[in-house]
Amino acid sequence: MITTEDEAREWLRKLPECDEDAWVRLETLIAMLIEENRQQNLVSAASLEQVWLRHIVDSAQLLPYVSRETSSPWIDLGTGAGFPGLVIAALRPECEVVMVESRTRRVEWLDRARVAMGLDNARIAGQRLELVESFPASVISARAFAPLEKLLTISARFSTSDTVWLLPKGRSAKQELEDLRKWRHMFHVEQSLTDPHAGIIVGKLADRKGMTK
Repeated sequence: MITTEDEAREWLRKLPECDEDAWVRLETLIAMLIEENRQQNLVSAASLEQVWLRHIVDSAQLLPYVSRETSSPWIDLGTGAGFPGLVIAALRPECEVVMVESRTRRVEWLDRARVAMGLDNARIAGQRLELVESFPASVISARAFAPLEKLLTISARFSTSDTVWLLPKGRSAKQELEDLRKWRHMFHVEQSLTDPHAGIIVGKLADRKGMTK
């Protein structure tokens, strides 16, 4: 378990994706986040005291579940302030990352951050998920976007039998998975590295529709 800022930075430095260019991109993100948070409530002010732990590593911990050979795109649903979307794009510049966010001020923030970080591999779908045109995603992530049942219902159209789902769910992960009844899936819960009480739902749907008959 990672509990301090020093431990978070140390863990990140050991991540294969975290070269010096990636580190600079993440430092740019943090500086911009702190400044922007004075203008709009992107994240809780208290969480900025542990920004490497609570936002950067909390996002980056998803990467070990996805092979570096996995093709693009990675779609991040309800990306909000850019977590994990901006962090993933910063650490894997060869991977196309599509961040779905409908709130206008968040979209504007994401675009400014993307440009400042030099993330040519990232783009923002600035509309409600229901209006985003379907495409086959290699990875689908969502950090506290919607309850699991609803999340699958509105986003399974982006999934293939090979799509990896990465869903940080906090304390509710195990219960939400246990309550999931109508979907054919190969999901399990992994322990979060940044919160002893949180879990990450990891796995695949059995087919594109995912629904049992």
